[in-house]
Formats: sequence, structure tokens, C-alpha cells
Amino acid sequence: MNADADALDLVFQALADPTRRAIVSRLRAGSATVGELAAPFAMSRPAISQHLKVLERAGFIERSIDGHWRRCTLRSEPLDEASAWVQRHRGEWNERFDLLDERL
Repeated sequence: MNADADALDLVFQALADPTRRAIVSRLRAGSATVGELAAPFAMSRPAISQHLKVLERAGFIERSIDGHWRRCTLRSEPLDEASAWVQRHRGEWNERFDLLDERL
């Protein structure tokens, strides 16, 4: 496997979890502290921290320190890369669905 495939795997793995997708959706509105991101979820701070680590490893978020607050900011590049991958394969998938439709 190459580095691009590994990075794409991290992106899709990060998006596979509904909590992480909710965090990404929340960050679309702007940066937030870890506490603000944790507030809507009935889980411990260490659990939220694990989700943030997965998102950070996939390149979705950047963490910074603002005084004594840790802020997270969304990075869109991983979504752009995933979208480009889907677009490259969409034509092939549509062809296969058309062939399946013909056979059925």
C-alpha cells in the first residue's frame, strides 16, 4: 500500500463512527474547545479525547492551545481527498449498477 491509500483508510475509518461524524459536523460551524465538543455526548472526557485523536490522526482537526483552553479546528483536506476518491470511482459503480439492473 502507498501513503495515499493509508491516509484514505484513516479518513474513512474516522468517518465510520457516528460520534466522530457529529464532531466533524459541529466543527463546520467553527473551532471549539474540547469541553464544547464533549458537551452533547454522554461519554467521558477520555472517550472524547480518543475520538479527537482519531480525527487528528486522519487530518480532520488541528488542536491549539488558547490560554488554558484546548481548541479544535476543522481541516477540510481529508474530506476533499475522500470526495475525489468517490468521484473517481462513481462512473464504474454506476456502470455495474446498470448491468445489474439489466440482468434483474
